[in-house]
Amino acid sequence: MLEPSENNGTSEPDGPGSPNESDRKRLRRPNRSKTFNVEISYAAKIPMKAIGDALRGQESENSQEALRVLDIILRQHASKQGCLLVRQSFFHNDPKNFADVGGGVLGCRGFHSSFRTTQGGLSLNIDVSTTMIIQPGPVVDFLIANQNVRDPFQLDWTKAKRTLKNLRVKTSPSNLEYKISGLSEKPCREQTFTLRNKQAKEGEDAEIEVTVYDYFVNHRNIQLRYSADLPCLNVGKPKRPTYIPLELCSLVSLQRYTKALSTLQRASLVEKSRQKPQERMSVLSNALKINNYDAEPMLRSCGVSIGGNFTQVEGRVLPAPKLKVGNGDDFFPRNGRWNFNNKTLVKPTKIEKWAVVNFSARCDLKALVRDLIKCGDMKGIKIEAPFDVFEENPQSRRAPPLVRVERMFEDIQSKLPGQPQFLLCLLPERKNSALYGPWKRKNLAEYGIVTQCIAPTRVNDQYLTNVLLKINAKLGGLNSLLAVEYSPSIPVVSKAPTIILGMDVSHGSPGQSDVPSIAAVVSSRQWPLISRYRASVRTQSPKVEMIDSLYKRLSDTEDDGIMRELLLDFYTSSGKQKPDQIIIFRDGVSESQFNQVLNIELDQIIEACKFLDENWSPKFVVIIAQKNHHTKFFQPQSPDNVPPGTIIDNRICHPRNNDFYLCAQAGMIGTTRPTHYHVLLDDVGFSADDLQELVHSLSYVYQRSTTAISVVAPICYAHLAATQMSQFMKFEDASETSSSHGGLTSAGAVPVPQLPRLKENVSNSMFFC
Repeated sequence: MLEPSENNGTSEPDGPGSPNESDRKRLRRPNRSKTFNVEISYAAKIPMKAIGDALRGQESENSQEALRVLDIILRQHASKQGCLLVRQSFFHNDPKNFADVGGGVLGCRGFHSSFRTTQGGLSLNIDVSTTMIIQPGPVVDFLIANQNVRDPFQLDWTKAKRTLKNLRVKTSPSNLEYKISGLSEKPCREQTFTLRNKQAKEGEDAEIEVTVYDYFVNHRNIQLRYSADLPCLNVGKPKRPTYIPLELCSLVSLQRYTKALSTLQRASLVEKSRQKPQERMSVLSNALKINNYDAEPMLRSCGVSIGGNFTQVEGRVLPAPKLKVGNGDDFFPRNGRWNFNNKTLVKPTKIEKWAVVNFSARCDLKALVRDLIKCGDMKGIKIEAPFDVFEENPQSRRAPPLVRVERMFEDIQSKLPGQPQFLLCLLPERKNSALYGPWKRKNLAEYGIVTQCIAPTRVNDQYLTNVLLKINAKLGGLNSLLAVEYSPSIPVVSKAPTIILGMDVSHGSPGQSDVPSIAAVVSSRQWPLISRYRASVRTQSPKVEMIDSLYKRLSDTEDDGIMRELLLDFYTSSGKQKPDQIIIFRDGVSESQFNQVLNIELDQIIEACKFLDENWSPKFVVIIAQKNHHTKFFQPQSPDNVPPGTIIDNRICHPRNNDFYLCAQAGMIGTTRPTHYHVLLDDVGFSADDLQELVHSLSYVYQRSTTAISVVAPICYAHLAATQMSQFMKFEDASETSSSHGGLTSAGAVPVPQLPRLKENVSNSMFFC
């Protein structure tokens, strides 16, 4: 695609004499032709009949390519309408679709549109989509909002330079568009450049030095109200700068903001992009009308026309599993929810040796401890009075987080007679407390103490119950059980020793290319239970999705991989039995990576099993869970979300593969997002009903809450474990006593810092709960 060469950001923006006047002169020469040589090379012929083959279940590489061709036509169609394109999502430049989330960032609502092969035929998958864009308009307004200051004279210009680099601006009054390459080193009234002096008489200099301010105000007669003492934008090349006063520049609309959002921005975005099912349906119907795909000649020539109605599918609603609570009582969840009012926990713990630690949080500690003990008693948890309450020395408040934690531990060790069973920690900030990572690491990796952090704002019975659910699970108790694991009578799983794994990899924020990715695998223990888990967490190369440390052979007798650790724990906790069946739930993998899960990850797990026992051949089930997709379900003639337990395994599912959609949770706000489960491998031979029932039941064993969750609990736990231990890395560089050491990655390139191993007494616990 060729673009005209005149407006490529190097031409002089605002009239003669500015640093790049020669470019403008070249621009003015009339009828000067330029010759381009364009080469179009043959890439491949893509047979569109491959889509028909895929619909009949005969999928090939060509079918994916053919679908890609149709998706490219959709992108081209949106591009012609001036949309911002983000993969298969398209965003129109319409302020009605913008929502301010703070910090000079807007949520821009558009829609996702792509073709899929389904049992019902070729389908167009369309959904509401949101991307983040920079607030268009005056550059100064954006910077003030971005840095949350009152006026431009309080701006941090080093930060501003990083933020503005490569953004596009329009200048006034010329209305030309440029890309920002940086800022001037001096303010506008001091920054000079060489101006060609056209009125120069003989003997006078043909070139004079003028300031940017002087040039615009006196030579161009443009009034500048506040730019004199601010830096100018540089829109030129590194060696040939072009300076423009800040107030003459406006940011162009639809420029993506790709940095990670703050907690407040994310909360604001969620709040503003929520849509009830009915509202979402009408927005999608309108999007289909506005796009008028049937008028797209390329689609017509491919023989594709698109219907105007939603696909009708039949679903089933699975009944909620029966739960066991304390005293052998049964409990039936209603609408995906239950509670512990007037009930005790199924396996409560005793808390005898414990203490409270307060990092300068404002709170009535006596009342908190009293109410916690009372609430615990009602739930069956016997809590003794705490040994002591450790208040932070006010002089430590301004010290770095590591120092504050260190000092607190010195205080605890000097006063406690022995190691506590549990520490309750009060943090001053509710979100993103800098103390959280150092505190967790100190407790779990150095001392092996179970800890619960809270930042209480409104303390009531519900709050304390939720805190106690977490504490009980961490200390080895259980809050509720499935009745079928109590008896035990889970189809297939209760008949032979079975380990359930949840696997997830979490990556650094966009733009953090050097932050190691964190792989977490959780495994069930104490078979025939499926409610107890433990986790193993390792670092790996940044942005690598496949877990590379499941099997790590060090010598003929040594394997330092994740799987060995988990399999040995299962063996010792399940009456010295090896699992005959291994059920793997994998999160965060796209369809293009399904084969890698089988060829890379499953292979390592098989190797780890063989390393433990040459003759051991367990059967495997591999299931991928996808939350990040664009399929939504609506009930006809009903404003509500689909009921919890809704399962769909026809029409919109894959023509050949075994997949299904499940909405296990009750959607209270917005539109429910179902989880899409793909069964990649089933050596065990589950019936469809038994497997779907197992997946549904695993949404009810999450010990942190009294609701069914949207994805199976092992995956949620893996995500929690990865997130919690990633906090260990955040302050790693600042730590003198850091026990991290460089471990070579599989590529043997850059060493990845390793996470510290947890103490044995907490590594088998649900510390991540």
